[in-house]
Amino acid sequence: MGVNSLGALICLADCGVKSVQTIVIAVAIGILLAIAYGDVRTRRIPNALTGAIAVLGLARLILADDLAIAMHTLITSALVFAAALVLFWRGVFGGGDAKLITAMALLVGSHDLLDFLLIMSVCGGGLGLAILARDGIRARRRHTSQQLAGPSELYWAEPTPPSARPTVPYGVAIAGAGVVMLVLRPVL
Repeated sequence: MGVNSLGALICLADCGVKSVQTIVIAVAIGILLAIAYGDVRTRRIPNALTGAIAVLGLARLILADDLAIAMHTLITSALVFAAALVLFWRGVFGGGDAKLITAMALLVGSHDLLDFLLIMSVCGGGLGLAILARDGIRARRRHTSQQLAGPSELYWAEPTPPSARPTVPYGVAIAGAGVVMLVLRPVL
């Protein structure tokens, strides 16, 4: 086997790994879009989808073929899980969000984790502001319609239940940040 043949084999193997990484990223983006859609509709993140993201993250670590990166990512993912568990316990966000953030830590890797968390926070803040604005508009409409109603209509009207604390489908922010990170930095 000549030097050129060996170089061709190495290139072929490297191209194969890149193709598999591209497939992993494409599948992950599809799953993240499904998670975001489902979280908006039901405020639930299925464990199966979160597990799939974690498995894809582990696949990316194996494909990276770097033990140091893999160990750093596993350690940081464990730390993210501990922090997310505390935030879940304190009622800051749901259990599905805590699990998804941990799975995303595996998927994006330790090198890009802080960037991911920053983008996730910005997306979550924007999402929260949008929900507050939506709820404010609804409250103004309800107040205006009550003012337009006559006294007899108000007397017989059903009492308005106290508005529940608005929830934010934070899986949307997590998934959005994940998609941005996978598109901008597709290689571990």
